[in-house]
Amino acid sequence: MTDTPSPAVLDVWCELQCPDCHSALADLRALRERYGAALDIRFRHFPLAKHQHAQAAAQAYEEAFAQGSGWPYAEAVLGRVAELADRGEPVLVEAAGELGLDAEEVETALIDGRHLLVVDADVAEGKAIGVTGTPTYEIGGELLDGSRSQEGLRERIEQIADRLLR
Repeated sequence: MTDTPSPAVLDVWCELQCPDCHSALADLRALRERYGAALDIRFRHFPLAKHQHAQAAAQAYEEAFAQGSGWPYAEAVLGRVAELADRGEPVLVEAAGELGLDAEEVETALIDGRHLLVVDADVAEGKAIGVTGTPTYEIGGELLDGSRSQEGLRERIEQIADRLLR
C-alpha cells in the first residue's frame, strides 16, 4: 500500500523575519488543527530584501527541516522576529539548540550555503506565480496575498480546502 498525496495543498510563501508571517501563525495552527494531514501545508521561502536576516533564516530552516524539525523551527524563529532583526544569525543557531537540533550543523549550513539552491528555487517559483510579499498563500490554484491584510484569508482558505477535500 502506498501513501496517497493529499488532494489539498496549501503553499505558504513566508519568511522568518516577517512580522506579518508571525501574525499568520495562529491561522496556520488553526488550519493544521482543523484538517490535520488532509491539508498538506508546505512552507515556501520568499525572503524579502528589506529583512537583512531573512535569507539566512530560510537556509537555517532548511537545515532544521533536514534534521526533522522544520515546522517547530519556523514557529520558534517567528516567535523571535524582533530579536532576529536585532541580533541576526546567532538567534537562528540558538533557536536550533533550544529545539534539541544540532546547532553546530545549522551554523555550518549557514556558512557553506548547502541549502541556498532550495531557497532560490522557492523564490523563483514564487515570483513566477505572482508572489510579491509575505505571507502569501496558494491553494487550489488561487493566490491569496496576506502581506497587506490577512483579514478573511483563513476563511477563504477553508472554503477552498473544503471544496478540494470533498
